[in-house]
Amino acid sequence: MVLYFLLRAVQIYSVLLIIYVLMSWVPSTRETSIGRMLASICEPYLGFFRRFIPPIGMIDISPIVALIALNLISQGLVNVFRMF
Repeated sequence: MVLYFLLRAVQIYSVLLIIYVLMSWVPSTRETSIGRMLASICEPYLGFFRRFIPPIGMIDISPIVALIALNLISQGLVNVFRMF
């Protein structure tokens, strides 16, 4: 039961990250109330990866790495809960 809620939270956060990244293609959407709310939720996590991964030209690949990290976290949670 706890694992289900944790995996669901990781899944929801992944979707929020994808929406936030797609909003960057239309700059005016980030200034809406939803854009600011998503920024307050997603930027702290993405900022961690941006400190270590510089953009390649005009392309920021840190969201891709952040999503891969979330996937690894969810797989790690499954493995930890299988032990018990």
